[in-house]
Amino acid sequence: MSLSRRAFIRQAACAGVGTAGIASTIWYLRAMNAAAGLNLRGGPVTDTGGITPGDYKALVCVFLYGGNDSANVLLPLDTPNYNAYQSARGILALPQNSIRPINAANASGVNAGQFGVHPSMPEIQALFNSGKAAFIANTGSLAAPVTRATYLNGSAQLPPQLFSHEDQQIQWQTSWPDSPSRTGWGGRLADLLNTLNSGSVSMSISAAGTNTFEVGNQISQYQVGSNGSVALNNLGATNDARYVAYNNIVNLPYTNLFEKAFAATTRRAIDNNALISTALAAAPALATVFPANSNLANQLKIIARLISIRSNLGHRRQIYFVSQGGYDTHAEELDNHGPLLADLSASLNAFYNATVELNVANMVTAFTASDFGRTFTSNGQGSDHGWGGHHIVVGGDVRGGDVYGRYPILSVNGPDDTGYGRWIPSTAVDEYSMKLATWFGITPGQMSTVFPNIGRFNAGRADLNFMS
Repeated sequence: MSLSRRAFIRQAACAGVGTAGIASTIWYLRAMNAAAGLNLRGGPVTDTGGITPGDYKALVCVFLYGGNDSANVLLPLDTPNYNAYQSARGILALPQNSIRPINAANASGVNAGQFGVHPSMPEIQALFNSGKAAFIANTGSLAAPVTRATYLNGSAQLPPQLFSHEDQQIQWQTSWPDSPSRTGWGGRLADLLNTLNSGSVSMSISAAGTNTFEVGNQISQYQVGSNGSVALNNLGATNDARYVAYNNIVNLPYTNLFEKAFAATTRRAIDNNALISTALAAAPALATVFPANSNLANQLKIIARLISIRSNLGHRRQIYFVSQGGYDTHAEELDNHGPLLADLSASLNAFYNATVELNVANMVTAFTASDFGRTFTSNGQGSDHGWGGHHIVVGGDVRGGDVYGRYPILSVNGPDDTGYGRWIPSTAVDEYSMKLATWFGITPGQMSTVFPNIGRFNAGRADLNFMS
C-alpha cells in the first residue's frame, strides 16, 4: 500500500505520540514564542539577576510519591523529645539506640535538642555531618499561615482537598495551592531564565516521565530514559534506509500549518536525539558507582551524565525531575519504609559524589518533595495521610549541618497538631521553594511570577537561609 506524504505525516503523528521522542517534541511547538525571549507577561526577559557569563546551575527535584513518613527520617534523640516521639508513634517508633545521630548546628536558632536520622540512611548522616545536606522541618502545602486554633474553628484558609494524593502532589509541584494552575513552579522558573541557554534541547528534563513541576507557559519538559534520549520507534541508525527516508519526508516543503509544524518538531526530535546520543557516547564514563538495581539511582545517574554534556546542549541552567514511589505506607511500614529510605540515601549520596567528580558540586542542588507527611500517630500497621513533613536538600552550596524551619512540638493534640496526628506546616512549600529559586537566579522582582502567594508568608516568619 502506498501513502501520500500528507497521509504519512498524519499517521506518523498518531503513531508517535506515545514515544518519549515525540513527547519531547511538544516542547518545540510551545517554545516558538520562547525563542523570542518572552516572559509570562509577554514582554522581553531582561532581568537576569546579575548572573555572570559562563556560570551554571542545576536544580534536581526528587519527588517521593505516596507521602513520605518523615517523622521517621528526622528524629529527636534528646530524652524528653524522644520519649514524646516514642509515646505517640507506638509500633512505628524506632529504638533510640538505632537512630543515627547528626551534628545539628541549630544555627537557625529555632530547634533545640539533638537529632538523628533513620538507621537506613548512613549516607545522609555523613552528608549532613560534612555540611553538604540540610533538613527543612515541617514543610507543607499552605494557602496562608495556619494555627491550630484557626484550623479547628474553621477560619483558616486551607488548600483544597488537603489530604488527597493527587491534589497535594499538584500543589507541591505548582506552589499555587488555592487556584487552578496550568504550570509548575519549575516551569515558571524555566520560562524566566531560559534566555540564558542556547541550543534546541529544553532546559527542563525529566527522567521520571510526565510531571506538573516542569510545565511552563513556554518551556516544557524533555523526557529521557535511563540511557539518555529515547529515539523514535523503529527509526534505525543514521545510515539506515528507514532513517534516511523518514528524514527526507520531514524535510519536504509542507504548506499546511499542522503538517509543517509537525514535520519541524519531528525533525528537531531527531536532531536532538542525535545530539544527545553523540555527546553522551563521547563523554567520559563516570567513575562514581551508583547503587545497582535502583530505578532512582538510574534516573540520577543519567542526570549526572547529562550535566556532564551541558556545554554540548548550550545550557547554563537546567531543571531536572526524578521520582521514587512506594511511600503510601498505610500498612507494613516497618518492613517497607526502611528499604525505600536506604535507596534514597544511597542514591542521593552517589549523585552528590558524581557532581564532585564532575567539578560541579557547588552548582547542583537536589531537594526532596512529597505529597505530604504522614500522621505522627500509627493506625496499627502504618501511618495515614498527614500534612507537614521534613525534607532534605543536598549540594555543595547548601548550608548543611543544620535543621531549618521549626521542628514541631511532639505532642498529640498539641499546638502543631490538627487533632489527628497531622502536623500543621510551619514552613510553606512557597518559602522552601523560594530559597531554591533565589539560588538558581530569580530576582526579588520576578519572585511573585514564580510564587504568586509568597507575599502571604514574608512578614515575621523565620528566614530559611539554607543556601549559600
